[in-house]
Amino acid sequence: MASGDADTRQRVLLVDDDPTLLEVLTTALHLEDLDVIPASDGEAALRIAADGAVDLVVCDVGLPDPDGLEVCRRLRSDPRTAGLPVILLTGRDTDEGRALGAAAGCDAYLTKPFSPLELLELIRGARAGDPTGSA
Repeated sequence: MASGDADTRQRVLLVDDDPTLLEVLTTALHLEDLDVIPASDGEAALRIAADGAVDLVVCDVGLPDPDGLEVCRRLRSDPRTAGLPVILLTGRDTDEGRALGAAAGCDAYLTKPFSPLELLELIRGARAGDPTGSA
């Protein structure tokens, strides 16, 4: 990652209604020299993203209304946010869940429980244009 220069640091919008998970992931992402903008609900996430203040979105699927799938769909339908990489987090490790995530337009889908290192690999991949994280 680039130096700690605030102008070059990637800004990650982290959306989850679980304050403990938000805190843990924020700490992990800060260690990678990423700026984290936390949001605890979908409406706040959509407002923040529309302001153009973020480079990537990590969003829990299981948010209260709107859920993470709807947040992803709305991000994709808004010209201001349509190009933002979106990583969805979920406890549903099913083919149906993955299909719903893909249909919503997510770039990557990570099932809970997961290691913060797994998320960091996906973020690195999304930043490099490779949603598998292998870049």
